[in-house]
Amino acid sequence: MIYLDNSATTKPHPSVLQSYNQVSEKFFANPSSIHQLGGDAEKLLQKAKSQAAQIFHVANNEIIFTSGGTEGNNMAIKGIALQHQQRGKHIITSQIEHPSVYEACQSLETLGFEITYLPVDSDGLVSVKDVSNAIKTDTILISIMHVNNEIGSIQPIREIGEIAKKHPKLFFHVDHVQGLGKVPLQLTDSGIDLCTISGHKIHGLKGTGILYISSRTKLFPLFHGGSQERSIRSGTENLAGAVAMVKAIRLIFERKKQDAAFLTGLRDYVMQRIAEINSVVINTPTIAAPHIINFSVLGIKPEVLIHALGEQEIFISTKSACSSKLTDESRVLAALGFNEERTISGLRISMSYDTTKEELDMFIMAMERVINELKKIVG
Repeated sequence: MIYLDNSATTKPHPSVLQSYNQVSEKFFANPSSIHQLGGDAEKLLQKAKSQAAQIFHVANNEIIFTSGGTEGNNMAIKGIALQHQQRGKHIITSQIEHPSVYEACQSLETLGFEITYLPVDSDGLVSVKDVSNAIKTDTILISIMHVNNEIGSIQPIREIGEIAKKHPKLFFHVDHVQGLGKVPLQLTDSGIDLCTISGHKIHGLKGTGILYISSRTKLFPLFHGGSQERSIRSGTENLAGAVAMVKAIRLIFERKKQDAAFLTGLRDYVMQRIAEINSVVINTPTIAAPHIINFSVLGIKPEVLIHALGEQEIFISTKSACSSKLTDESRVLAALGFNEERTISGLRISMSYDTTKEELDMFIMAMERVINELKKIVG
């Protein structure tokens, strides 16, 4: 099997699974219970939170454990909107955000909020000047992703953060789900007030994640109940998931130190090889994240190619896994200004630090063969 859909989800690391199972067996008590078993669970939860805070160089109380990227993005965007709507109802985002950001913003429009969807250039980048010019007196939030999940473009987060610092009454949220462990992002003194990460994109478990919330930031909670997680996210904590999440973060940072250059090399190699194939155009910009490559095979429906490769146990994808079963056209590729032939035929391969050159060579040979066979059928 050759698995090249790591931006959709990754295979859990054995030691992450081991951590989850051990905590589930030994620390099964509710951390909110006042008996000794509950106290032990609470101590472990706080230890996991402290370890995550140390990794990201933030305060312990700025770490909130979540169920993943979608929840984190919704908590951040809707939480800011509902908490600060008396001061303003204007939010700035981009046209190429993940559906959990884009659709959260669309939902707020039905409640009377004004959303500015900034355009991107042909490399999928937001203009820092456009961000600055879009800010108004009633702007309460800027939400811009770090690494795009479809094409791998890297937004100028540091520069946007500097702009955000000049407007202390607004908040800056970053979706860091695809960048974590691949593209560095500094949280301290960055202008970033909220940052979303997800466990299952870094060989952790589905249903685990973290939302960083700076100490100055107040959110309206989407969940009410037992006042867990500073009353921002009520509900019995997923202790085993939290411990597994921190384990996954530690492991992915270690792999990045060892293999970041190797992964970049693989990406450059594959882009060059794919570009040589007839009827294939590369959609990913030259400067991008090291693990995502988007391309279009003109004249062939993506699902046909995906299924043909799948029969050979080679697995790739199209668009975001959260929207790949919906409309044919990629909203992201359309925002880059590509024509319809290109936007409806986009494909994505996404690698991990475990991907090998041999696997990529086999994928390229199989894809060339499948394309040639399909071209004969199409005529």
